Amino acid sequence: MPRAGANPRLSDARLSPQGLPSRRHVLAGIAGGALLGLLPRGAVAQDIRYFRIGTGTTSGTYFPIGGLIANAISNPPGSRPCDRGGSCGVPGLIAVAQATLGSVENIELLRSGAVEAGMSQADIAYWAYTGSGIFHGKAPFEGLRSIGMLYAEAIQLVVRADSDLHGVADLKGKAVSLGEEGSGVLVEARAILDAFGVKEAELRPPAYLKPGTAADRLAKKELDAFFMVGGFPVAAVTDVANREPIRLIPLDGDMADRLRIRQRFYMDQTIPADTYPGVPEIHTLGVGAELLVRADRDPALIHGVTKALWHENTRRLLIEGHPKGRSFDATKAVANVSVPLHPGAERYYREVGLIGNAANEPTGGATP
Repeated sequence: MPRAGANPRLSDARLSPQGLPSRRHVLAGIAGGALLGLLPRGAVAQDIRYFRIGTGTTSGTYFPIGGLIANAISNPPGSRPCDRGGSCGVPGLIAVAQATLGSVENIELLRSGAVEAGMSQADIAYWAYTGSGIFHGKAPFEGLRSIGMLYAEAIQLVVRADSDLHGVADLKGKAVSLGEEGSGVLVEARAILDAFGVKEAELRPPAYLKPGTAADRLAKKELDAFFMVGGFPVAAVTDVANREPIRLIPLDGDMADRLRIRQRFYMDQTIPADTYPGVPEIHTLGVGAELLVRADRDPALIHGVTKALWHENTRRLLIEGHPKGRSFDATKAVANVSVPLHPGAERYYREVGLIGNAANEPTGGATP
């Protein structure tokens, strides 16, 4: 059952009246529904622990990746042992991928205790931890901890192939979706506009849409462009590319270099040719995606979750389940985490020789 003291309600549509994930929503988490269906008749409630992972919208990357992670770290009572081809997750754990608005909402759900874990862009996690950036004026979330970096996400600015838009400055006077309120997409879109000298008020009009809705309106010529942040390929971008020829506007050059200097979590990213149908290679900016928990989570549980996350069987599951799965690399998981590691995760990385004595110290750097 959820940890004592945790907020049992994410929303009426997401959880059952008893505070546990409804069967409908567990099924939406990809792994959870299947796992519940496999429980033996003799399994008793006290043997089971639920572990809710805040992810993102269903048309982004966090949700499908979160579902694969949920499957990998789960190990319901009665499961076949790992060494006999069964689950290699945490005994008694049922993890569920929870659809959310994305990074910002996941941080707030973690802050309130409404989820056990959440995925977030590294810069947003750092701002929450320090009470800076978009969280300026709010109390620092000093109890935020990282399980590790999962992969790099690319900032993607999508336009139709026949568009006259070729750079960020060209967005002035155009109908552009910046991402939904509560999403990391909106945070990064605003940072990009600011860096390239475009005011939000100069868009005609700015829109704040889910990725799937934005993609649909671009295809219908109701939008000129939309921002997306995610591990490519992103379902929403693939969907519109299959309906309407598209291009991605590069985010490179002097302005991008300045952004990387100002914001230490940005990195260079290259989206290979034909990642989306007919779209050539482009250079853009990226930011790491981290799996986060609260500092007060049981160290033994988080150690088990971290161990299961980087198990060789999990890697196979990720590679088979999503193109971004190949980007998971345990050797890079702690290279530049935005907040301190959870003690349970730190213990795992020490056991496998991936960190030294000072690796759990958050690194410095300027915030945007």
